[in-house]
Amino acid sequence: MKITLVADDAIRLEQTGGSMTIEAASADQLYSPFHMLASGLAFCTLSVLMSWASHAKLEAGDLAIEVKWAFAEEPHRVGSMDMKIVWPSLPSGRERAAERTAALCAIHATLTQPPSITTVLSR
Repeated sequence: MKITLVADDAIRLEQTGGSMTIEAASADQLYSPFHMLASGLAFCTLSVLMSWASHAKLEAGDLAIEVKWAFAEEPHRVGSMDMKIVWPSLPSGRERAAERTAALCAIHATLTQPPSITTVLSR
């Protein structure tokens, strides 16, 4: 798998075979916590779609996921995320099924129905 930092607010996850790598256009671009958040969503979605493709006997070697986000004004946080499934070999007529399957990702469910978070300082 390869995560490409497309911009400060976008990533692309694609299959390359082998270990997970993270690439950026320049050495100055950092893999931020927001890139990590988007990567988690992309990786989970890709995994769910790969499993579905395997069971449906669909070719998925060209499957990639792109995630872009925008910040909310107050408080400073991610306000929206747009995910694109890039799958050139997906047979025509299977697009809606792929979109429904992508929504089964547990990270997708977590982000659409956020958990409560407790923070405790420990010494």
